Amino acid sequence: MSKWNVYVTRLLPKPAMDLLKENCNVEVNPEDRVLTRQELLQNVRGTDAIISLLTDIIDSEVMDAAKGVKIIANYAVGFNNINIKSATARGIYITNTPEVLTDATAELAWAILLCTARRVVEADNYLRGGKFKGWGPQLLLGHSVKGKTLGIIGAGRIGQVFAKMSKGFEMKILYYDNKPNLEFEKETAATFVNLDQLLANSDYVSLHVPLTSSTQHLIGSRELKIMKNTAILINTSRGPVVDEKALVEALINNEIWGAGLDVFENEPALAPGLADLNNVVILPHVASATFEARTNMGLVAVKNILAVMENKKPPNCLNPEVFQK
Repeated sequence: MSKWNVYVTRLLPKPAMDLLKENCNVEVNPEDRVLTRQELLQNVRGTDAIISLLTDIIDSEVMDAAKGVKIIANYAVGFNNINIKSATARGIYITNTPEVLTDATAELAWAILLCTARRVVEADNYLRGGKFKGWGPQLLLGHSVKGKTLGIIGAGRIGQVFAKMSKGFEMKILYYDNKPNLEFEKETAATFVNLDQLLANSDYVSLHVPLTSSTQHLIGSRELKIMKNTAILINTSRGPVVDEKALVEALINNEIWGAGLDVFENEPALAPGLADLNNVVILPHVASATFEARTNMGLVAVKNILAVMENKKPPNCLNPEVFQK
């Protein structure tokens, strides 16, 4: 069997690239940046497979430019950057990389929560800025975590692991999803409530939902006003789940106490004024940025391609109906 031609839109960790190069002819974006639209359309021509990132918009135009492409392996759990309907109509497999970044994302959500609650980033800047003159009883007071109420929106893999990590803090857990998740409740002793109940009663609210038409701006001005003025919002899911302009207003007006964000509505741009606030911790979309998670994501993407090369259904297929064609 002749080797496939594979285009990779951004250089992946070495183990993944080595596995791909052992089995395929590989071309990769040589620069550590997002491809322009024209570069993407040009570079996918003549490929059998593509490894894409969330930052690559893969629509019908790209699929037509890559005429003959058999699989597009998205290097991410999310896939809102890909038109799956168009891919299915063209007989193109679409895959993602679930599970391998679950722990890393849950860990970072906790890191942001603790940093926001205890004002870690603000305290670090305070010290580095030469403002620390000695211990004081009211210096940089934050909120405790132990025994508080944790609201989790989204009871999937990441939400469940995130909830389990709260056990050491002896927190009461409320959760909201499309429907009750009995396994989630069994594993975490969480209580299912509606969204407004969760927002009104939680000290910490953490988002773990995919981006869909129903979750876009799930948290907006109305929802922020329902939250306690001592509450903290954490978002490691997708930026557009939160109305970022409304969040800035809520933080300025002390409608909520703080926020910790790893994702943004119009990445890499931030809503005006967000970066100027001390009561928000902002990170550049690094929830999966561990050596282990990013390497495993690459290996999963490559293994999906190798499966299709062998005329098998890829293990992480998002449109399995293609296999029936």
